[in-house]
Order: sequence, then structure tokens, then C-alpha cells
Amino acid sequence: MKTIQGPAIFLAQFLGDAPPFDSLEHLAQWAAGLGYKGLQLPTAPRLFDLEQAANSQQYCDDVIALLARHGLQVTELSTHLQGQLIAVHPAYDALFDGFAPEHVRGDSAARTAWATQQLLWAATASQRLGLKAHVTFSGALAWPYLYPWPQRPAGLVETAFAELAKRWLPILDAFDAAGVDLCYELHPGEDLHDGVTFERFLAAVDDHPRASILYDPSHFVLQQLDYLAFIDIYHARIKAFHVKDAEFRPNGRQGVYGGYGDWQDRAGRFRSLGDGQIDFKAIFSKMAQYDFPGWAVLEWECCLKHPEDGAAEGARFIREHIIHVAEHAFDDFAGSAVDQGQINHLLGLGPARD
Repeated sequence: MKTIQGPAIFLAQFLGDAPPFDSLEHLAQWAAGLGYKGLQLPTAPRLFDLEQAANSQQYCDDVIALLARHGLQVTELSTHLQGQLIAVHPAYDALFDGFAPEHVRGDSAARTAWATQQLLWAATASQRLGLKAHVTFSGALAWPYLYPWPQRPAGLVETAFAELAKRWLPILDAFDAAGVDLCYELHPGEDLHDGVTFERFLAAVDDHPRASILYDPSHFVLQQLDYLAFIDIYHARIKAFHVKDAEFRPNGRQGVYGGYGDWQDRAGRFRSLGDGQIDFKAIFSKMAQYDFPGWAVLEWECCLKHPEDGAAEGARFIREHIIHVAEHAFDDFAGSAVDQGQINHLLGLGPARD
């Protein structure tokens, strides 16, 4: 059995214009100083040149060496923003156009083609970096129809997932050729947001071996989904892990839907590690039980606490929750050598048979 690797940190929420948040070198030094051992890298051009990484082993080796100087590794690359653009319902065109470069804005087909190329580069770049997993979003065509009112026409959801699968299958095949698992963060706003929708997608892509899950329990708390049972059901597909806390405190005025409130005013809110309601001791125990092969990665999103405080506390929190997996059973001392004759005798089966 393997011990979870970590602590690591996702850098997307920490990018900024002032040091130490303005470059990969400065961020690496900052994260290492907090005790992190790994970095999950957003593929933002200012931080990581995805096209160059896909085409240059030397570039990837330089990134590996830069992080190694600070005692760090790349855990996964992230294409969350690009993955979102693989499938966009027209209702969200204007809002999501900002995720794309200017030359494809206002042209949904060109935007999808650009996003697809980004994911294909990510497969090759991940392989060059020696990574085993990649994290992303699925995008969404059916999300505006989440609530079944007005009544959905028969076949709408099936058509949406068939189209989603059509767009993702060539990308999944590219990741398979690269030997990298493609991990979808199951997230509200994406067509893949819970176990049922993930299973719909799996069926549509013929149970593709690289279709995997980025497990983030915070999104399940806000949906009121059993985040521990989820691990029991889907552990074979969980290949990446965001450690993010949340709380859900409904009242007489609002529940899961949040009443269009800002984050501070919603019943369901993201919190810094240890400030929410998630049972991380149970989560880390299940991850150890099922031999999770990857990293425990802090994703900081809190509606109250300062991000630098959340990052500093998060490194300690993850380190204290990682279970160093035992190399043998606790009661091995009381065991005895295997003897088939003795086993047969104990079971009343007579002497050992040839």
C-alpha cells in the first residue's frame, strides 16, 4: 500500500502581480517555505507555457529542475479554464469568453477548437513531465436544464452527453497514449458534477480507462451528497484529490440553491481547512484504505480568511492528516507459518491433498 504524497498546493488562487506571487520561481520559494512538497500548476502563460512544454523536453526539464531546487515536484497540470471551454451552452458564451484568447472570442467553434488543442498539448506536456494524472473541467451543455422545470423534452440530456463524449473522446485517447489519467473535477456548473452525471459520461465514452475523477469533497457538501460513500463507490476512478473545506448551514430562508446570494451569505460556503464541516480524518483514512496513488493538494477558496493564512495553515493541516500506511498488519506478531495440512485439519478437511 502507498502513503499519500503531500502536502501540495494548487497555485491558481495565488497568482498575482507582486512578489512572491508573480512568477513560478517566487511561488516555489514561497510554497516551499510553508512546508509544501508539490505544486499543482495552472497552465496560465505567465506561469507555465503549455505549448512549449508539449514541444520541448528541455523546457519541461528546466521546470522540473527549478522546482527541485526548492525541494518541490509538479503534482499535476491544470486545464480547468480550457476544459470549461470544450463545451459551453450559449447562455454562458459571453461570461466564458474571457477564459479564451482574444482571437477566438465571439466564435464558439474556434474557441472549442482552441480549447481542444490546449488539452492535447496538456497530454504531451504531462508525459514529458513524468506525470500520471491531469486535472480539468468537463464543460457543460445541459447545465441550464439541471432543474426539471420547464419539463425537458425527451432526449435532451442524452443528446447533451453524447455530444460531450464526442468532444472528449479524442482528448481521452491522447491522454491514454501519453499514459496519463484525465481527472474531471466534479463541480457545479459542469455537466459532470456528481456520481450520476459521471456515470452518464462514462457510459457515453464506453468506460474509457483514462476517464477519472478529481475528488473535491467541498462540492459534495454544498450539494448534500455523501462524500465518504462517494469514495467507497468511485475509488477506482479517483486519481487526484483537492483538499478543500466547506460548510452547509441551511435556515428558514435558504438551502442548497443559496437565494442568488454572494458567498458570505449562502448556506453553503467554502472555508479554509479546519474551519468547515468536512471530516478529513475519515477521508484520509479511506484514501489510505483504497491505496490512493496521488497527492493531497490544497485548493484554497474561503469566503472569510486571508489566502496567505489559509495557505500556511493548510500545509500543516494536510501534513497532520496524511496517514503513513503500515507495511504489515498490526497482528502479524501473532501469526504462524502457513501449513496446508494444519489449515485442512482446522477446517475438518483431513490431511493436505496433492
